[in-house]
Amino acid sequence: MIERYLVQASTFAADIDFVINLIAVLVGFWFFLTAGVFFWLLFRFRRRDGVPSEYITGEEKEHKRFISIPHYLIMVCDIFIIVAAIQVWVNVKQDLPENPHAEIRVIGQQWAWTFVHPGPDGELDTADDIVTVEELRVEVNQPYVFHLESRDVLHNFSVPVFRLKQDVIPGRVITGWFEATKTGTHDIQCAEICGIGHGLMPGRIVIESAADHAAWMAGKAPNQLAATVRGTTVAATGGTKLAAASGDALNAN
Repeated sequence: MIERYLVQASTFAADIDFVINLIAVLVGFWFFLTAGVFFWLLFRFRRRDGVPSEYITGEEKEHKRFISIPHYLIMVCDIFIIVAAIQVWVNVKQDLPENPHAEIRVIGQQWAWTFVHPGPDGELDTADDIVTVEELRVEVNQPYVFHLESRDVLHNFSVPVFRLKQDVIPGRVITGWFEATKTGTHDIQCAEICGIGHGLMPGRIVIESAADHAAWMAGKAPNQLAATVRGTTVAATGGTKLAAASGDALNAN
């Protein structure tokens, strides 16, 4: 159902949509069933002239079954939801790709996203890294591992078309992954209120073909290397040491 309104652009988007749809169908079924029974009871046992009221304790066996049987059936539905959710959780959150195409660093700050892409050498935290602000570029049909960091407060890295949401917590580096399946340009959001400029913290992810991505890297890498030579060090040993480079890139934009 969700995919009718929001494109699925990652390998695990359909799995997450399945769990959401499963919950919606099961919860919706019980909601409408209980609402229907409730209003039927109101109509069926409404006050009528000449009909005395009846006191029911609810302790009788024939009355208890109207509670116990639906309770057991709902527990069975819960089992289906839990099994599906655990399978998706393990796939998305715990099983990282063994041989990712590249690793990228995502840095949240008030109020912008900074992305550090590996340069032509394919390694992160080296002299040819490419730093961009508010634009992440990846190659289609390739698995990427990302490392999330925050320079100030709590943020949330959200890519709706990937069905990806992950809190970015100060003082921690959180690792995740994705594999884009469709080319195009899509939104990146901060899904955690992070201050007065929260609503002005958009980004975009550009998913492109292998040829287009290689051409973009070829055009960016020489400029980035020249900046490194001038003293803007982006090849620090860790993400926290990239603050100067990302700050310069933010000011430049």
